[in-house]
Amino acid sequence: MGTDPITLADLFRVANAPGFDRWQDQVRRTGGCSNPIHLVGSTVTRDAKSGDVLYAYSTDKEPGGRLRVACGNRRASQCPACAWTYAGDTYHLIRAGITGGKQVPATVREHPRVFATLTAPSFGPVHNRPASGRCRCGAEHADDDPALGTALDPASYDYAGAVLWNNHAGDLWRRFTIYLRREISTRAGLTQAALSEACRVSFGKVAEFQKRGAIHFHAVVRLDGPDGPDSAPPAWATIALLDDAITAAAARVSVPVPSAGAFPARNLAWGTQIDVQPIGALGHEELTEQAVASYVAKYATKAAETTGTIDRRIGGLSELDKLPHLPAHTRRLIEACWDLDKVYPDRLLAHWAHMLGFRGHFSTKSRRYSTTLGALRQVRADYRARQERQERGYSEDLDDTEGSTLVLAHWTYAGHGHTPGESWLAQSIAEGIRTNRELAREALNDLPDSDDLGEW
Repeated sequence: MGTDPITLADLFRVANAPGFDRWQDQVRRTGGCSNPIHLVGSTVTRDAKSGDVLYAYSTDKEPGGRLRVACGNRRASQCPACAWTYAGDTYHLIRAGITGGKQVPATVREHPRVFATLTAPSFGPVHNRPASGRCRCGAEHADDDPALGTALDPASYDYAGAVLWNNHAGDLWRRFTIYLRREISTRAGLTQAALSEACRVSFGKVAEFQKRGAIHFHAVVRLDGPDGPDSAPPAWATIALLDDAITAAAARVSVPVPSAGAFPARNLAWGTQIDVQPIGALGHEELTEQAVASYVAKYATKAAETTGTIDRRIGGLSELDKLPHLPAHTRRLIEACWDLDKVYPDRLLAHWAHMLGFRGHFSTKSRRYSTTLGALRQVRADYRARQERQERGYSEDLDDTEGSTLVLAHWTYAGHGHTPGESWLAQSIAEGIRTNRELAREALNDLPDSDDLGEW
């Protein structure tokens, strides 16, 4: 945490300002959000039948006349507190699809489930740490060597191919899911129409950037019966069949990109490094159900930080001159995005240059995989609403009766963020909340004793 004179002076100002206790309460309610949204307004809750006012609230008496609410940003580089909450929700979403829970039956543990990784092809040799220990450049790179992932020969590296591949990664995944169903039906000896009557393919996936700047996907893939997780898959649906179908489907995928300007036409495809592993509970000790869920949740809050890029949009190439810390390899990928944007304007490559061309969602799932992030957030909101009702002395009947109250609210955006001193205090609050939750969960033995489990 920063303790420079400006931050220190502002910290004392905040701590001695009127309403400091209420300001702390607001920040705790946001989970220690780094960039809270400031709202000005009021809300009135009335009994729908009698019209009596049950509760009235206004920001007039709040510190600074504002209510602070969490920004909800999923990216850890933007808001660690909100990203931590997002990662926790993703963890429970993914784990429910592996072990059951959240209205998913526990019998899904008996369904064929694998953890698949699909990668990008090579765009040229890069510095790495092979099993032999010695890179092609002749050096033995340390794990934190900034050279890792950068091109051995920048002059021959296919930077255009790399960003075009990232840009079309979502299309590659969509076509993969189509071919996967076709490959499964072929191996089962069924038509695709008959397959839908016998078996359903469900998945939850997350995107991750490699150090070379290429996106790749990790996915939990599961075979269910025709009604999804509530029904048992057919006898022919095995892990071996699923493994074989994933490998075959990935090999078939191709996304054509037409020539434009000086850039030739090309067919984008998955790389040859495809990894498929069965998930725990079925005898695989290293790939436990909890570890898989934690791994997916961890990367759901990441972007392209591993490449050294920035976490905001770039207004133009002139901005790169103001970023001397930007690695040369990453800089060339960003420059390639702007060059390609001139000839492929529909792909919005310049718009997504800070993401090295990638424009897809980092975390997605099929409809019947498990619960949704929205449902998890609603459970949390309902819990908080019940707490507030209890604090205000509302009757339990009022809580459970639909339409028993009428809420009239008016809110106006009034800014966002913290002053330096507020930011220091918010970070302290966020760390305290996080520590307390981790200790509580450990006490309940909710998390296995593993460094790979993540931080929620």
